[in-house]
Amino acid sequence: MATTKEFHDYVLGQLQKTGDATTRKMMGEYCVYYSGKLVGNICDNTLFLKPTESALRLLPDAERGYPYEGSKSLMVIMDELENIELLSNVLHAMYEDLPQPQKRN
Repeated sequence: MATTKEFHDYVLGQLQKTGDATTRKMMGEYCVYYSGKLVGNICDNTLFLKPTESALRLLPDAERGYPYEGSKSLMVIMDELENIELLSNVLHAMYEDLPQPQKRN
């Protein structure tokens, strides 16, 4: 099942309340970026975030799931979408944990 435009727009709106969040459509689903760094995916009407050390510390009980076949296990973020303060803290902490994106030639 592909992500609906309505769900994508809702999630992106919530993420943008925390800072510089963008998405890029990839094969019917979406990659999620925070200040230029890939932090997760929106797949099957679900937000998935990378399980960085900081994210796991802030969301220790987060469910794990697979956004697509063959992917790594990511954190499923659904109930937390309404808690902008927590979401902001998680994304800011993840930003510090993740490497800088590589420059394209």
